Amino acid sequence: MSDRSSKTNVLIIMTDQQRADTIGALGNPIIQTPALNRLVSSGTSFTSAYCPSPVCAASRCSFLLGEYPHQTGTASNSPMPQDRKSLMNFLNEVGYQTHGIGKMHFSPDSKKMWGFESRDFSEEGSGQDHYRNFIDQHGYDYIAATHGERSEFYYIPQPSQLPERLHHTKWVGDRTLAFLDRRDSSRPFFCWTSFIKPHPPFESPVPWNRLYRMIEMDLPYIPPDNDQLLTYWNRLQNRYKYRDQGLDLNLVRIMRAAYYAAISFIDYNVGRILDQLEDEGILDQTLILFTSDHGEFLGDYSCYGKRSFLDPAARIPLLARYPARFTPDTRCDQPVSLVDVLPTCFSVAGIETQSQHIGTDLAEIASGKSDRDEVIGQLGQGTTGLYALITSQFKYIYSAADQKEWLFRRLPDRLETRSLVGNPAFADVVTAYRNHLIGWFKSDGYEQPIDGDQWREFPSVPSVADDPDAEQIFQDGRSVSERFPDGYNPKIDPMKPANFDGF
Repeated sequence: MSDRSSKTNVLIIMTDQQRADTIGALGNPIIQTPALNRLVSSGTSFTSAYCPSPVCAASRCSFLLGEYPHQTGTASNSPMPQDRKSLMNFLNEVGYQTHGIGKMHFSPDSKKMWGFESRDFSEEGSGQDHYRNFIDQHGYDYIAATHGERSEFYYIPQPSQLPERLHHTKWVGDRTLAFLDRRDSSRPFFCWTSFIKPHPPFESPVPWNRLYRMIEMDLPYIPPDNDQLLTYWNRLQNRYKYRDQGLDLNLVRIMRAAYYAAISFIDYNVGRILDQLEDEGILDQTLILFTSDHGEFLGDYSCYGKRSFLDPAARIPLLARYPARFTPDTRCDQPVSLVDVLPTCFSVAGIETQSQHIGTDLAEIASGKSDRDEVIGQLGQGTTGLYALITSQFKYIYSAADQKEWLFRRLPDRLETRSLVGNPAFADVVTAYRNHLIGWFKSDGYEQPIDGDQWREFPSVPSVADDPDAEQIFQDGRSVSERFPDGYNPKIDPMKPANFDGF
């Protein structure tokens, strides 16, 4: 066997917008996730894993470069750096066959290879890609929204317009199995399998959309004085997701049922992938990491979407399976981040991390060889900057738009309820965490949110308009005025290929 073929394979399975509390074996009594339960029992579960940024592009950029958003320069769903070496570039240099399947959210070029030798292209609104061609070839070219209707329907649960065999979740599973079949067995492989779901719209095909009932879903968590925990970002995204006009508990529970269904369908396909690795005899020779780019509120705190460092939006699943380095059926509660994925992959590939790589090998953290006990996060910058410092004991958050900070004690299986800021008993903790996070940014030369030794106070801060119909956005293509430049004409077909704007 050659040196190349003896290297460890790497399979990263990523979902989009999956909360950390959606795995049966980790304490969710309702959701059915037998494949993820299998990874839990045969690997290490990182129960305090957080995204570097609670949006797709920024979080994935940090994951690929092994750096935090203030270092990559991508702190929102904005363009990624175009001249940086990604995880795949480094793996190519030591002989890995690299392949990507499904959603990458590479911005601004969704077709960017970024080190992949090959890709099965599929993004939410990229127009013609491999998945769109697949759907068209099977006679479903009339379907405009292959992943579900967006805009006003964004958070309305809906059945898929496609049968199970043609649904995107099944397609991602099928393309992964096809890659495993055709791979070059003389080389180690790196495969990033990336599902679009459970990102809204919450839609699944029959029979998966019938797996859960509203009546068995938990009510959303809305603590007393809930408004005191929300930031500008919460209020803004509730507005443009059409979810700020009152609470319908039955609708929220239907959302949760549809969200769970999407995860269980993904789980089924993860099981198919694990079975093929086992049938080929390479399961134990493959580092498997299952994770997500960020979470989803699902009505908790009367909020929807992400863009927050409260746990529903920022804490993510992270499961690692590789018997040579991760002890089966163990839990690790030290804070970890997606920036730790790159050095973990490097460790099995025999690559040395470079000075810009900020993360730590997850196996070292799980085994107690690393005493690191903090991760940071960022969303946006300037007047909308949102920043976080998370340790085993506390979570500190600062919002520039609100000119406000929060401190929460981190307790097992508990969502944040009330901030400790303003309580004299925790004044020193607040000061220490603020100073530490500001000092971290200053040491990296990131001065934009800082004024001296304090957070910068911007002369004007954004706010959400009082008019409940203001600041709505469309995420299914062009606006009404753009679709009908000469005035509304019912004979004009408004449906155009989606121009997804990244929200």
